[in-house]
Amino acid sequence: KHGTLTVGFIGLAEALKALIGYHHGENEKAQVLGLQIIAHMRKRMDEASQKYQLNFSLIATPAEGLSGRFVKLDRKIYGKMEGVTDREYYTNSFHVPVYYPISAYDKIRIEGPYHTLTNGGHISYIEMDGDPTKNLTAFEKVVRAMHDAHIGYGAINHPVDRDPVCGYNGIIDDVCPKCGRTESEHDGFERIRRITGYLVGTLDRFNDGKKAEEADRVKHGIHQ
Repeated sequence: KHGTLTVGFIGLAEALKALIGYHHGENEKAQVLGLQIIAHMRKRMDEASQKYQLNFSLIATPAEGLSGRFVKLDRKIYGKMEGVTDREYYTNSFHVPVYYPISAYDKIRIEGPYHTLTNGGHISYIEMDGDPTKNLTAFEKVVRAMHDAHIGYGAINHPVDRDPVCGYNGIIDDVCPKCGRTESEHDGFERIRRITGYLVGTLDRFNDGKKAEEADRVKHGIHQ
């Protein structure tokens, strides 16, 4: 009774594409249906909590292992379906697909309502291009937008690179701004990125699905 029992889900975007041909980032009708689906799941968890007097909750999960495994299983059964099984992963929980071009504010607005429904845990993040310390006003606007949209756990991803030779921390393209060496010289540069809930300097320990997802990510504009 002091623990929690969670039911998680992935691939809401792909489910909506399969059902009506659009995901919730593309179409308001899909957003309405997506909220109905997740609200129904939450209702079932609340009913189980009352019936068994245990802490059932709904979690918006990244499912690190299953996101790549499930899509392969489904592709064998249903074939390659555009927007559903044509990539190497299913989209995390209720997220707008990482490859879909959308502004940061629209992504926050769309994903915000799902946070209230997923009481077992959730995360929404946006991808920023460049160093946020160079534009703190815009950075603050994004944080406030997350607050106003009732985002429970919000993250702002941006490149963080490190040269292990000279110790420079910042954004590194192919040449270190401090010592001038290239990535092919000596040790490579460490490139910190968020994969699901983890900040990592290498993708080596993640499966092909998560590697493909990271490679597909687009940056989210912050111009309103």
